[in-house]
Amino acid sequence: MSKPENILVAVAWPYASADIHVGNITGSYLPADIFARYQRLKGNRVLMVSGSDSHGTPITVKSDAEGVEPEVIYQRYHAEFLTLFQKLGLTYDLFTSTHTENHFKVSQALFLALKENGNLYEETQEQWFSESLGRFLPDRYVEGTCYICDYEHARGDQCDNCGNLLEANQLINPRAKMDGSTPVLRETTHFFLDLAKLQPAIEEFLESREEYLRPNVLRQTLGQIKAKGLHGRPITRDLDWGIPVPVEGWEDKRIYVWFEAVIGYLSATIECAAISGNKNAWHDYWYKPEAKAYYFIGKDNIPFHAMMWPAQLHGAGEWFGKIFEERENTKLTLPFDVPANEFMNMEDRKISGSAGWGVLGLDFLSRYDPDSLRYYLTINMPETRDSNWDWDDFVSRNNNELVATWGNLANRVLAFAHKQWEGKIPQPGKLRAKDKAILEKVAAGFSSVGDLLDAVKLRAALLEAIRIASEVNKYLDDSAPWSEIKNDKAAAGTTIFTAIKAIDNLKVLLAPFLPHTCERLHAFLGYTEPLFGEQFTETQKDELGEHTVLLYRDDQASGKWQTSQIIGGEAIQKPEPLYTKLEPSVAEEERARLRS
Repeated sequence: MSKPENILVAVAWPYASADIHVGNITGSYLPADIFARYQRLKGNRVLMVSGSDSHGTPITVKSDAEGVEPEVIYQRYHAEFLTLFQKLGLTYDLFTSTHTENHFKVSQALFLALKENGNLYEETQEQWFSESLGRFLPDRYVEGTCYICDYEHARGDQCDNCGNLLEANQLINPRAKMDGSTPVLRETTHFFLDLAKLQPAIEEFLESREEYLRPNVLRQTLGQIKAKGLHGRPITRDLDWGIPVPVEGWEDKRIYVWFEAVIGYLSATIECAAISGNKNAWHDYWYKPEAKAYYFIGKDNIPFHAMMWPAQLHGAGEWFGKIFEERENTKLTLPFDVPANEFMNMEDRKISGSAGWGVLGLDFLSRYDPDSLRYYLTINMPETRDSNWDWDDFVSRNNNELVATWGNLANRVLAFAHKQWEGKIPQPGKLRAKDKAILEKVAAGFSSVGDLLDAVKLRAALLEAIRIASEVNKYLDDSAPWSEIKNDKAAAGTTIFTAIKAIDNLKVLLAPFLPHTCERLHAFLGYTEPLFGEQFTETQKDELGEHTVLLYRDDQASGKWQTSQIIGGEAIQKPEPLYTKLEPSVAEEERARLRS
């Protein structure tokens, strides 16, 4: 076996100001978990990290609207995120938040590293000021018409229609998000990240990753750089909520959220190391050039992760290590891949939380099983283009693929074996050509499915695993052990043994996608140790107060991405159905919920 790799799975940080819907889940959170579970099964050293973005302007917008402190908003949604992720089975080694003492220190250290390395500069610019509110407006407090594509609801920092990063003070017909008033431009001074100076390094980085990065990522980064070039972008704002600027005389300003939120991948890794008791463990993921960092995001975050974040990491140079821990000759690891997904729509319309058009994660899980959601979101994942959630399609795929192709295969074989061989796997006779052939086809899945997972082609990987399950169904239909047993129980026993061995392999191939039910099947097959580790929460305390984190410990999965070691005569449990068949009426019932 090859030497285990250090793999950082960095997952988009949700704004702690809105409920998470299925589009968010399939966009970044679920893909990251599938990939992380697979890499753990392979035996690699995986660290999956993220947290609640606690300083984003959507939080302050909501806190203003409700008349409460921003911390109240972030804590409320953060708690809901932890509940959802545990129910869905998202195995974060650490899900934390940006409102921690550790994150403040790491963000300020990276800021100072960029400053010391000559990659920040000060500039006075015009920024929108609300005369009715008496304050400067962060970019997301301003909406207007995009000066590039004429979209009338562009934000001050980015247009969701054309995907371009924007200069807020160039918006056409600007309006304050809070009260709809027309703001005015006033001068204010800020620190800027010198992207023009860093452009050659960013281009070199992107060109070095061209064979890995998806076309949508290259289009929004390298394509735009070559077309328009880069120029400095402000990284401070006139705010009172967020991370203080660590420079004397700047006490009334804060570090801009777009700049500090991505630093969370680094700070969360450092926090996770501290919680584990090995405070320097994060070095393996950030200081070793051979470590691989994968960033799972939605397409609206591509410029910030594939262009801005590499600029921050490269621009800090060796100064971060010097400032943060007095460590010499260290540079931070740049991204290996940024597998950004497109968007998922709902019944042919854009998902809108404010309009109530969408399916919220926790609401779905109050009525349906988590693996049913994981299956549909993966088989319908918007990896290369926008996809569409359709309730008829959900019911059909659940019944015809998840239940009929995979669930019934496992249930009917194990139930038959348990009944006819007294709760044990039958002892096989000499394997026939057809038995060897199907086992070879299934075993080949560890390469075919694994190669697709390594390439982060998750939808194709799941389709391949289901295709292999169909081959096992065909083998069973052709062999017909239920009839075979009437005349030759030994031959039927060989068939069932072969099928169980194939199912044991399929269980591993499908485990990254369907962990809850594959874990149950694992127990049905007689295993006493689980496939994966356990999730749990802990409350941490620092100078900023208490915050609860989600943790995951896994000393189980390593090395289980391999062919079945099952032998005849071993005890199995009486199985139960893994999945629930849904009535066709479910689709119309759910559409009625959308319309209500």
